[in-house]
Amino acid sequence: MKLYADLPGRRLVQILADLALLAWVALWAWVGRRVHDVTMALAEPGRRLQGAGAGFREKLNAAGDGVDDLPLLDDRVAGPFRSAAGAGTDIEQAGTDLISAVERLALLIGWTTALVPILIVAIWWAVARGRFVRRASAAQRFIDADADLDLFALRAMANQPMTTLAKVSADPSGAWRRGDRETIRALALLELKDSGLRPPRTA
Repeated sequence: MKLYADLPGRRLVQILADLALLAWVALWAWVGRRVHDVTMALAEPGRRLQGAGAGFREKLNAAGDGVDDLPLLDDRVAGPFRSAAGAGTDIEQAGTDLISAVERLALLIGWTTALVPILIVAIWWAVARGRFVRRASAAQRFIDADADLDLFALRAMANQPMTTLAKVSADPSGAWRRGDRETIRALALLELKDSGLRPPRTA
């Protein structure tokens, strides 16, 4: 499997593209984290509600405990205090539910903010890199010797624009049929360049 081109310029572009992808992922991971943290600020009212409910419950329970030991009253005075303390539990639970909802929202928004731009660029990068790897790996198997250039010259005549072929020869197909090695090599170089490969060394 050929991951990078033989040609220095194209290989440098590929390496820079890989580094740019890593920087893009790091950037949007940071942005997603910041969005998560900012969204979590919405949980502050829930925390206050949670604290207020817990404090209300504790104070009423303490008041109930304080009057529980009064003689002759048994639990008749302490009972209402403890019953009212249940409202504090409900308030605390409401705060807890609000915090949980904000946490879920922050996770959703944070991950969405990070993943959408990362996936868009990563999919484009993977398609482009996969196309190059398939093409270069397949071409590499056919370029063992200078004689193999005939195949790439033939592909060049099928794939390259007419204006490009005209710069190589006024009659590229005729030169290929005559076995003109110089023209065949020039045609093959066009196709090899598109594949990111160097030609084999001439004997």
